[in-house]
Amino acid sequence: MKQRVVAFMCAFSAAGAIAAFGQGEVRQPGAVYDFDFKGQKPAAAPRRDISGVWEPAANASAGINATGAQQMPSDGKPEHELPYTPEGRAAFLSHKPTFGVTMVPSALTNDPMPGCDPQGFPRIVLHNFRTSRIIQTPENVVILYEFNKKWRTIWTDGRQLPKEVSEVPEPRWWGYSVGRWVDDYTFAAESFGFDDRTWLDNAGRPHSDAMRVREEYKRTDRDHLQMTIVVDDPKFYTKPWTALILSLRLQSPKFDIREMECSPSETALYNKLFANPAAGIQP
Repeated sequence: MKQRVVAFMCAFSAAGAIAAFGQGEVRQPGAVYDFDFKGQKPAAAPRRDISGVWEPAANASAGINATGAQQMPSDGKPEHELPYTPEGRAAFLSHKPTFGVTMVPSALTNDPMPGCDPQGFPRIVLHNFRTSRIIQTPENVVILYEFNKKWRTIWTDGRQLPKEVSEVPEPRWWGYSVGRWVDDYTFAAESFGFDDRTWLDNAGRPHSDAMRVREEYKRTDRDHLQMTIVVDDPKFYTKPWTALILSLRLQSPKFDIREMECSPSETALYNKLFANPAAGIQP
């Protein structure tokens, strides 16, 4: 049980299930990275194909962003200050994350994710993005994520997103997504209809029910896929902002994606053994 609790802590401190070798050589067991192929030139990209098993290209920790969205971490630097509206800033200050400039002890957080509420999209890629598998069908693109073994469907059959929040039949943890090919090597998607109880990242950045998320997947060569995430939420931010630009590397189709699950029983035990004592909370 003790090993299980340590594994749980690592998962939520964004350091679990990876191994360190040489300097910069941090990997998931069985994965390959750019540092394994120094000096090799990849083959040309296939047309209209982003399918496969993908892992952050630099190393296994490249997609792990404990202090907030990769491009805009919550580190107090002026260049990383998000363009909040007054309503958005109030929502941010109401959140009590365990990372970033407004962090609190983990026992005092109101982060919904450690309680095993769905982290939702885009947090699944802005917080703890690891291995993913992309499957293409004539009707949709399906993305399977390692963390909490979740998936998303991006419809490619020509349907349209709702234009207004009032047209959304029900808010969703993962949003409602449609996509299309921009050119032979670039797939773009847009998502809308989000449940506003989720956070954007580990630092407690908020979003409203009006948020739209734009994704781009550019196949730069046979072995690489560049993923870009842009947040557009006119209620909480005065302009769209880029949250993530991450290069992914193609893995073997036989790659075994590890299991990382949120367990309420392990959360309770972690709180009892570590979080509550650290915050001075008596049993």
